[in-house]
Amino acid sequence: MTASPHELMLRIVGLRKTYELGGDNRVHALCGVNLNVERGCYLAIMGPSGSGKSTMLNLLGCLDRPTAGQYFLGDEDVSRMDDDELSEVRGQRIGFIFQSYNLIAQLTVLENIQVPLFYQGRNLKESHDRCVELASLVGLADRLDHRPNQLSGGQQQRVAVARSLVNDPLMILADEPTGNLDSKTGAEVLDLIDRLNRGGKTIVLVTHDDRVASRAHRIIHMKDGLIDREVVNRQIEQPGPAAVLQNS
Repeated sequence: MTASPHELMLRIVGLRKTYELGGDNRVHALCGVNLNVERGCYLAIMGPSGSGKSTMLNLLGCLDRPTAGQYFLGDEDVSRMDDDELSEVRGQRIGFIFQSYNLIAQLTVLENIQVPLFYQGRNLKESHDRCVELASLVGLADRLDHRPNQLSGGQQQRVAVARSLVNDPLMILADEPTGNLDSKTGAEVLDLIDRLNRGGKTIVLVTHDDRVASRAHRIIHMKDGLIDREVVNRQIEQPGPAAVLQNS
């Protein structure tokens, strides 16, 4: 069934994350954040170092659990899940694109794209055609047998984009995806991410670059573990009404 354009992809309620450093030393990385993101939205998260944006992305990606609050991905409260359940959610519903590509040096382009399927115990022979299709989508159909050290930085990031799509995730999280790329190559990778969003993928991207953030439907600025302000990009067609957003 096709999702309503107003359906929520994620909802976080009173989200808090505190890191215990020993004794009475604590870091309050998130201090009570509420945020709704609709399916098909393109959200950019910005803020200075220590603002909480990376912690937010880790929680949204089920790489960590909040100290308090709730995180609903679709209808499920993933903040209450154990490690095995979180691993399943990461593998089946979320795609990741990292600044440093995180490719495995010994594997070919095709094998790197297949990695998430391997960890899920999926049949790689049956998935071969899909992985080849994804390599073609990102412009690497003629590089299937190449290894990361035979690729440019932009090509490596394209492999990472294809890998993020292999499980047809509900949402793609991108952490400074152009941080290691020159401006021309970075623009090409962002064009690819734009295409994925126009095709219906929900994108949540962390960046410090205003030019990168300007491609998003919505931009939230974080400060001291809270959402300081939001900008809705009126120049880009929105997926639906602006979502509810506030701090507690």
